[in-house]
Amino acid sequence: MANQKNFSATKVIIPCRISFANIWEAKSINGGEEKYSVSCVIPKSDKKTIAKIQKAVEAAKEDGKTRKWSGKIPPNLKLPLRDGDIDRSDDENYQDCYFLNATSKDAPQVVDRRVQPVTDPMMVYSGCYCNVSVNFYAFNANGNRGVAAGLGNIQFVKDGERLSGKASADADFDALEDDGGDVLGDDTPDYLS
Repeated sequence: MANQKNFSATKVIIPCRISFANIWEAKSINGGEEKYSVSCVIPKSDKKTIAKIQKAVEAAKEDGKTRKWSGKIPPNLKLPLRDGDIDRSDDENYQDCYFLNATSKDAPQVVDRRVQPVTDPMMVYSGCYCNVSVNFYAFNANGNRGVAAGLGNIQFVKDGERLSGKASADADFDALEDDGGDVLGDDTPDYLS
């Protein structure tokens, strides 16, 4: 379980499967400012995590009421928690799940299960399972009002099927014999034998 230190009413550690993991290099989405981002995919059956997210969103709304929205919570706020069955109905990885997209201008710290820094981008990827720290905050910009999810840090928990469509080297290749023997079986060209 994630450590519960250093928390505010609007901060939640979300155990989830990550998708669209732009966590190693900031990218521009739809021509906007370059940011680090990740989609947190949470099974609807994880009612405890969903309740924590909803409570943090409510705390961010209360904060926004005084700091961003002139003392009232506006109707039709944009909220971060979305229903995968509705908003990503064409993607089986989002079926029976909620999801939220968290972003940050600053790079997240990415750590392993022992909270040691991860430097290999192939270790934390779209499809693996992680704990993601997210801070919810109110916004009022260009006529848009709502609650957004700020990306904090990411802890790798366990491997999952890659969502990028790119196979791992382990899935593509068999281990080679050390003596330089038959590399590709019967299909080995002479120059590789």
